[in-house]
Amino acid sequence: MKSIEEIYDEMLSVFREETGAEASAVSDLSVKLYAVAAQVYGLYVQAEWLSRQCFPQTAQREWLDRHAALRGLERREALKAQGMLRFSVDAAAGADLTIPAGTVCATAGLVRFETVEEAVLPAGSTWVEVLAQAVEPGGAGNVPTGSILSMVVPPVGVSRCINAAPFAGGADAESDESLRARVLETYRRMPNGANAAFYEQTALSFDQVAAAVVLPRSRGIGTVDVVVATVDGLPGAELLETLAGHFRQRREIAVDVEVKPPTVKPVDVTVKVKAAEGANVQQVKTGVEGALRDFFSGERLGRDVLVAQLYKLVFDREGVDNCTVAAPAADVAVSAGELPRLGTLTVEVTA
Repeated sequence: MKSIEEIYDEMLSVFREETGAEASAVSDLSVKLYAVAAQVYGLYVQAEWLSRQCFPQTAQREWLDRHAALRGLERREALKAQGMLRFSVDAAAGADLTIPAGTVCATAGLVRFETVEEAVLPAGSTWVEVLAQAVEPGGAGNVPTGSILSMVVPPVGVSRCINAAPFAGGADAESDESLRARVLETYRRMPNGANAAFYEQTALSFDQVAAAVVLPRSRGIGTVDVVVATVDGLPGAELLETLAGHFRQRREIAVDVEVKPPTVKPVDVTVKVKAAEGANVQQVKTGVEGALRDFFSGERLGRDVLVAQLYKLVFDREGVDNCTVAAPAADVAVSAGELPRLGTLTVEVTA
């Protein structure tokens, strides 16, 4: 693409050829030509940007969404993490205590969560658990056990709150690169209503589905099994039934389609880490543990676990000087319908 100076010089050259005169660098004409050159340069920039949006390989944001719509796809929306909040009192209450729906609690990092239903801490009890979800959708709501400790506005009589189990299921909105890959896949593997690409791409169009594998003829001729996983791992019964109903209306004639959860394959991981000089050992350990837990998401459905991937995850963490992956001792082979899940995680960090 031409620069402003190149366009300006061309204008001066044409003016010289047509008039036989020179435009002085301080003349009014020179200033006007430079202003026009800047506008022409803007047109070049606009044309280049527009050319990138014309093709799914380079389109961005809403323009990529339009390419996806032409292929029958939509960008997966962000999901809110869900879990249980435990509200407790110092001593058993003499009367029922109401915990309103919408009660907001937060982590030390100010990630907020709210109860989605009203609950009652009965008289004589010291705690009650309430279903809650992150206020904002996204992966930031996936927090470990014991990280939600403060109440923004405490319910009357309630002393404290905590999450006795992790919050999970939160996911960021689908990135351009992820959506682009799905759009381009529809060109490489054309769904025709009967092939594996049709079932896989249809399942992936649901926001909660992070990965899908199609197993044709797994129960004999005329059968198709669609195995799906969510970001958190195993799909719930409601999602499975929704997908099954969706496929029943769109399946091929005389084909029996079943939507199934994956078979879990536990993978124990043991890592020994040497922290870099001056690094906080506890922070290094927390970072490595978080990276390894995040790695074993539902997106790993049917994908082998490579030891080299685990090494990269650890070395990418700040403060890691060296490491040894003691387990698994070798790459873990995963079949099409299996989901590798983190089993026992042991991270030893030395200074």
